[in-house]
Amino acid sequence: MKYPIVAYGDPVLRRKAPAIEPDEYPHIKELVSNMYDTMYGARGVGLAAPQIGMSMRLFVVDISPFDDEEPELAGFKKAFINAEILEETGTEWSFNEGCLSIPDIREDVSRKPVIRMSYYDEDWKHHEATFKGMAARVIQHEYDHIEGKLFTDKLSPLRKRLIEKKLNDISKGAVDVDYRMKFPDAKKGR
Repeated sequence: MKYPIVAYGDPVLRRKAPAIEPDEYPHIKELVSNMYDTMYGARGVGLAAPQIGMSMRLFVVDISPFDDEEPELAGFKKAFINAEILEETGTEWSFNEGCLSIPDIREDVSRKPVIRMSYYDEDWKHHEATFKGMAARVIQHEYDHIEGKLFTDKLSPLRKRLIEKKLNDISKGAVDVDYRMKFPDAKKGR
């Protein structure tokens, strides 16, 4: 099942998502599978639960499309539940990021190249792992979503002003996308 992706401007994207417990979500594997379907349908490499309107600490990534640049990313597909970044290290590096909730806007964002994390997988098995390079970047982007942050928050005030109209248009549904979205400020009956 593919969910509609929540667009910029929806309050769920600004909420710090709460942790979840196994007994609260007995069908977590099905939700994770549906999130992958939604992500692939929109040609993304990551998707967080808030982006489908669910305020919970869950996100999925499939970073294997970057394996031509980083061969160790071949088959890198993971679900992260109740993730916490324990440490971010290294010299920040910039990369042009986009977001399924903010279509048609891409900006250079600086992030640390190495992160250490604690998280559970969809089998509720606990992991503590270190990620680097593109894996760290994509995970940090999705982690920001469960913290109520967007990549646009990392832009300079000038860059934010320059894209303000585009962001407002996205929340109104005035954007051309080829995947289902929910727009918070779209007119009724549109």
